[in-house]
Amino acid sequence: MRKLPHKAACRTRITGIIERTLTGSPTPPLNMKIDDIDAFVAVLRAQSLQEAAQTLGLTQPAITRRLQNFEEALGVELLDRNTRPLKATATGRVVYEQCRVIQRELDVLRELVANDTPPVGALRLGVAQTIADIALTEAMRELRTAYPELQARASTGWGSQLLQRVEAGELDAAAILLPANKAFAEPLAARSLGRIKLAVVGPKGALKKRPHTLAECQAIGWVLNPDGCGFREGLQRALAGLGLALKLNLETLGTELQLQLVADGNGLGLVPLPLLQASRHAAALDVIAVSDFKPLIDIWLVHPRVLGKLQQPVERFGAAVERQFKAARPQIRAA
Repeated sequence: MRKLPHKAACRTRITGIIERTLTGSPTPPLNMKIDDIDAFVAVLRAQSLQEAAQTLGLTQPAITRRLQNFEEALGVELLDRNTRPLKATATGRVVYEQCRVIQRELDVLRELVANDTPPVGALRLGVAQTIADIALTEAMRELRTAYPELQARASTGWGSQLLQRVEAGELDAAAILLPANKAFAEPLAARSLGRIKLAVVGPKGALKKRPHTLAECQAIGWVLNPDGCGFREGLQRALAGLGLALKLNLETLGTELQLQLVADGNGLGLVPLPLLQASRHAAALDVIAVSDFKPLIDIWLVHPRVLGKLQQPVERFGAAVERQFKAARPQIRAA
């Protein structure tokens, strides 16, 4: 674990930021509150009072009062209330950037006092559906055993949506599927838990046992997840590079349902090899060799750089997901 600064040093830096950037005065205003700063940041992120209130668990009048208190403490207008969606004034944009710095310093301060106490409260996790199908049950079981006082909650969704929720502070961490070369925003920490090979699948015996081109597959059509799925986006990019548009035969959620529809002759599918091997439809399907399409995707664990008391539970969750996928690989090779 990285060496953390002394508590007094954190407090001094936070005070200095407030003095230099928000007020310019030698002493920070006594009525400036961290809750007001959090409200201001949440409103600018959401560009909506209602959505910001939901994120912070407040009523809309309460978040409005906090914004007014913050503006009164600084003596400036931070929001242009004549625009929709809500936007910051020129001063408000500068204040917003420094408020984010303050929040990160406070996160460090909270981490200092949290490391010696057991994690309690809620741990909000986001999990891509494909990861959930393979690893969520065991990962959640491990968290409950290791941290009985921690209430781990998981929600599934597309990787890009879950990433946005981590960035907005709605989730503490997410296990998602994104390209290996994905670049993440500075406030976030991310590490790859492994790489998944995707397989193009078709009905048993429907295609000759030889390499096919993506154009040949495209002529048959596809059974895929709805728009927003990373697998589908990768396929669309590959097709666009060939000057082809996606031929979508059926759009449906759920790997098992998709594989059943593929086995019944409704088109080709694109699925992670671990889920194909575990499927009850595997015997009715062939993996199609595609000469010009070799899809791979990484499993990413993404979270804020400073998690405080939640750091260890998040790392344990990521390790459990990683183990589950490693355990699936020998089964795939033996199949």
